[in-house]
Amino acid sequence: MSFTIPSPAAGTPSPAALATSSADTAATEDHSGPAQPRTYQVRTFGCQMNVHDSERMAGMLEAAGYVPSAGELADVVVFNTCAVRENADNKLYGNLGILAPVKAANPGMQIAVGGCLAQKDRETILKKAPWVDAVFGTHNVGALPALLDRARHNHEAQLEILESLDVFPSTLPTKRDSVYSGWVSISVGCNNTCTFCIVPALRGKEKDRRPGEILAEIQALVDDGAIEVTLLGQNVNSYGVEFGDRQAFSKLLRACGEIQGLERVRFTSPHPAAFTDDVIDAMAETHNVMPQLHMPLQSGSDKVLKDMKRSYRSTKFLGILDKVREKIPHAAISTDIIVGFPGETEEDFQATLDVVEKSRFATAFTFQYSKRPGTPAADLPDQLPKAVVQERFERLTALQDRIAAEENARQLGRRVEVMVTAQSGRKAEETHRLSGRSQDQRLVHFSVPAGAEAPRPGDLVTVTITEAAAFHLISDPASAEDYSLRRSRAGDAWDRSQADSCGAPAPSSASGRSGVSLGMPSLPVRGR
Repeated sequence: MSFTIPSPAAGTPSPAALATSSADTAATEDHSGPAQPRTYQVRTFGCQMNVHDSERMAGMLEAAGYVPSAGELADVVVFNTCAVRENADNKLYGNLGILAPVKAANPGMQIAVGGCLAQKDRETILKKAPWVDAVFGTHNVGALPALLDRARHNHEAQLEILESLDVFPSTLPTKRDSVYSGWVSISVGCNNTCTFCIVPALRGKEKDRRPGEILAEIQALVDDGAIEVTLLGQNVNSYGVEFGDRQAFSKLLRACGEIQGLERVRFTSPHPAAFTDDVIDAMAETHNVMPQLHMPLQSGSDKVLKDMKRSYRSTKFLGILDKVREKIPHAAISTDIIVGFPGETEEDFQATLDVVEKSRFATAFTFQYSKRPGTPAADLPDQLPKAVVQERFERLTALQDRIAAEENARQLGRRVEVMVTAQSGRKAEETHRLSGRSQDQRLVHFSVPAGAEAPRPGDLVTVTITEAAAFHLISDPASAEDYSLRRSRAGDAWDRSQADSCGAPAPSSASGRSGVSLGMPSLPVRGR
């Protein structure tokens, strides 16, 4: 096993160069015919940042000559892990245990583990699962192809964990999950010291990208057909602190409004303590910034917020929501809440229920406090019994489900524009409905009236909401007159991607412009 600690020596090849050099070894030897490319599968756990990192991992592997697995057993399985919740460990080691006999029966198979849990557990992963071939951290995603190559060549597991970022992830090749929308990192890491959170220890201090680099990546996504982007950061509204501009985030939002063809801009996640009025103004005044905000509450108790080192109090939080709704009346606001933080009393929990009632969240991601070794909260006294936490969690989710249903009921009769997604609801085969997201990010299942043209993923439809539930809205237009379809550049991009995947000629775009690869190599189209 090799163990690599920073810093990279001068002259070390870049990740892109390492990917290129590994193309020759990303094929399975077959002396009876041409070499077949090795296949890969990336399995993602955790937050949007991990989803975006997985796109980078896929891009690196494809740059190195691997191809996506088409449902069959993959030659390489990569786990991109999360360490925020306690059950993250169980999920990973459970999945690795399932793959152990599979790999034993397929000696050429490789397993890699990356992400936050890899950054935290390091050698522990190889001790618990010695059949893993490569372990890499949050700061060296670009090393993945080289580590796989070394593991195959040396016939031993490779462990490489860096303590600081070697290459900003957005410079790496990317295989995006969606052609009609994309994630764009504006920063990595976090300067906050929330006592329950292990992310700063695993992602490091905040590092901001220059605005020009971010806008160039967004333009490249738009040129490639995307009409929606989500700006990502552990704390997006502190963006710019590193280079001395405290209004950099609001300026970035306004700059997104100048990009032709970009129809929807979202961002996650801000921190209430750093959320300023200039950001609210930019949201309200920039035409393509969507009327939706994810604002983590964590607790409604000022005492618990202090124990969490969340440098705001409930009055400030509610004041932000009031200002947002004053400027953007139809904004849908979502949140994160932790139940059962050490020392939380019944009075503290009631304060959370009170703030939730006042906030009228469209949706909330609720979590039971999970003790994470390495965080200050793990050593706090008065850790709560599981039964108490569970009971409070159930009361909170019941309250939020009621509020979400009431807020969705207010959407009845509204005309909404929905961007169609490739994913449909669980009952799609039964209901024959398609799915998409409204401008405020609500999930909408809708039917296409008889005789009307069906949309493609990435197209936009305008429909009237006819039914509402706690977690989704429904539109069943009575006639074609109540249904409007706008075919989009994103839908054209979807057509091209589908044609490429099956080897058929791709239809030309309306503009006749060629796509931008975002660093992806051009791969030959394979026959069926």
